Amino acid sequence: MNKPRIVVLAIAIGAGGIAAYLASGSSDDKPAPAQQVVQMQTVDILVAKSDIGLGHSLKPGDIDWQAWPATSASGNLISRASRAEAIREVTGSIARSPFIAGEPIRDQKLVKADGSGFMAAILPAGYRAISTEISPETGAGGFILPNDRVDVILTKREKNPDSKGPDSSNSEIILSNVRVLAIDQAPKEKEGSSSLVGKTVTLELKPEQAETLARSRQSGTLTLALRSIADINAPEKQDDTQVKRGENLNVIRYGVASQQMMQK
Repeated sequence: MNKPRIVVLAIAIGAGGIAAYLASGSSDDKPAPAQQVVQMQTVDILVAKSDIGLGHSLKPGDIDWQAWPATSASGNLISRASRAEAIREVTGSIARSPFIAGEPIRDQKLVKADGSGFMAAILPAGYRAISTEISPETGAGGFILPNDRVDVILTKREKNPDSKGPDSSNSEIILSNVRVLAIDQAPKEKEGSSSLVGKTVTLELKPEQAETLARSRQSGTLTLALRSIADINAPEKQDDTQVKRGENLNVIRYGVASQQMMQK
């Protein structure tokens, strides 16, 4: 046998021995232990199956139970364990605020109409709904939508005592950071629309604010100024900066209108 064949044979035998050794060593290794999977505890929470708009009356198909981590299920969520008949209980309730799909249903964002109209149902206790005329010029070009916050500005035009001089005008904020309930008779934004041009706006006001608005409508032009969404918790303008009492009051008695001065 010549030397090249002997060298090739020796290499083959050595490689076979190494492979056999490695194979025997791997068979002795113990398999890695499987990691234990920790099962997260969940509870069934009532959620919105799809988007629910402001003023929508809930139907059984709008809501459903969904598994929710037990550690993040706070007490203000509706759970199946505590209220098994919750779907039947909340059916017919009106959404005071919008819900997005998958959002937990909260009692604080629902109201039972109990035969009352929609607007009376969504009004918070102690507040009033009052409407006033607007136009694209006085309503921020139609970009004010229901649930936005606005300031109400009163502009008065005063005649110059000197008949040759021009008339003067002044403006002041009479109501600050009030919520828009509806534009015309639309309590919510139209689907896919970023503006809503209407002729009347309905505002959510306290009783004294409603009086201020009613008086101011007879005194000049009202303009709505749209506020940033970040101002939702900003303090309201103090009453001492609002229109003071003492203006003329229209009184209708037996069908005859007359004006009387209000005492300050």
